[in-house]
Parts: sequence; structure tokens; C-alpha cells
Amino acid sequence: MIPLLLKHHFSSPNSSNLFSNRTVFYRDSISLVLPLNKPQFHRRTSQVCHMAALQDGVATVAVMAGAYTLVYTFDKLTQRQIIEQKLSRKIVHILSGILFMSSWPLFSSSAEARYYAAIVPLLNCARLVIYGTRLFKDEALIKSVTREGNPEELLRGPLYYVIVLLFSVLVFWRDSPVGLVALAMMSGGDGFADIIGRMYGSTKLPYNRNKSWIGSISMFVSGFLLSIGILYYFSIFGYLHFAWDEAIVKVALVSFVATLVESLPITEVLDDNISVPIASMCTALLVFGSGSS
Repeated sequence: MIPLLLKHHFSSPNSSNLFSNRTVFYRDSISLVLPLNKPQFHRRTSQVCHMAALQDGVATVAVMAGAYTLVYTFDKLTQRQIIEQKLSRKIVHILSGILFMSSWPLFSSSAEARYYAAIVPLLNCARLVIYGTRLFKDEALIKSVTREGNPEELLRGPLYYVIVLLFSVLVFWRDSPVGLVALAMMSGGDGFADIIGRMYGSTKLPYNRNKSWIGSISMFVSGFLLSIGILYYFSIFGYLHFAWDEAIVKVALVSFVATLVESLPITEVLDDNISVPIASMCTALLVFGSGSS
């Protein structure tokens, strides 16, 4: 027999109801107090966990397949001389970070989701170390992500790149603008700076003859636009909440600092794939804080 309590009121569930061994349903003037079936509750909780793990597993496989397809596609385009190797390398540089971030909503809302997403850059780290130390050979990989076709190059810029991806997904994930903006500046901003700078960079910076004005301007503009775009993308899914007039100013400041650091003559000492994300993260932490708004 189900206890039925008639009472002319409406109230909402409270913590005592949530943590007791009963379930309370409120509807207008009637309160129904039903015993809680604990085995059924645990079974449903287990089902939810299994579904989340399945979703994250499928997302991980899909992202890994996408990453492999990206490198394979541009390797074939380079082999057929449709795209120059340097341009191919930079396009892969840009798309890898942007597409990886864009895939994060595919993962579940569980606390473990970020660790599934981290598997992708972690495996890429291992792959770069294996081929960079010449344990195995992968000419396609070497041609698509290195400047001179030297396997040891895999242990520098490309390895730093995926380490930053790994760090961002584990530390900041999708509910903080800090990692998102840093990755947008590293992948998109730095990538477009190199492409545009090589094509039109005849006027060099006075303090660094290896960098150009147009390259730095391209980095600021592309990094700013990509950062705003990726933040808006994640806000659509409800991960981020902003006062956008303030957020735009903050992103502009991060883009300026990252562009300034990228323009400095320190590349021989500190790779851009380290200096740019570090500068971006530090500045973003100052202006955004560690939260999502």
C-alpha cells in the first residue's frame, strides 16, 4: 500500500528528501511519498556510467581517426605536389588544434571525459617519440609535420605542440576560456602568422629580422578571431558564459601579448609552441581567472 498524504500546499524537494530512503513527488496540493528502490537506483546509475563511458570511448576513436585522416590527407596532397610541403605543414598545424578543441563536445559530461579526450594527444606524444628517436620510420608523418624532413625535429616543435594539447585538456578542459584561447593562439594565430609572413612579409620587424609586420598583424587578427569563435562555439553548448563586451577586450589583450611574445627573437632558445601558449595562458588567467565566465 502506497502512503498518500493529502496536503493543500506546493513545495519543492529538499536535501532531506534527496538523501533519505524515499522518493517524494510534489504535484499541486498532493504529496506522494514513495519508498526508494535502492537496487533499482544503483542499477540506473550504473547504466548512466556505462553509457558515458561508451560515448567517451566512441568519441576517442572518432577523434583519433580524424587526426590520422588529417595528416594522411595532406601528406597525399604534398606527394602529388598539389600543396607545397611548408604550406601543408602549417595547415596541419592550424587544423590539428582547432579540430581537436571542436571535438570536445562529443565527449560526455562525466568527470572522466577529459581523460578520454587526453588519450588522443597522449598517443600522439608516444608516436612522435617513437619516430623521432628512429625506433620506427614513418616518412608520411615526417614530411607532414617537420621543416627539413629530419626525424629529430619531431621531438621539438611537434612534440611541444601535442604536449600543450595534453596539458590544456587535462588542466583547463572545455569549461575554462584559458586553455581554449591559448590553443587558438598557438594553432591558429601562430600558424597564420607563418603562412602570411612567408607570402607577404617583405617588411621586417626592427628588432627581429626573421619576423615581419604583416606576419605579426596576421597573428593578432587570426588569433583574436579564432579565439572569439571557439569561445562562442563552447558557449552555445553551455560550457561558458560571458559578458561578451568584456570578453572581447580580454581576448584582444591575450592576442596582443601572445603576438608580442611570438615576435621576439627568442625562437632559437624557446620554441613558439612553448612561448605562445605559456604567454596566452598566463595572460588569460589574469584577465579571465580560472572560471568559465
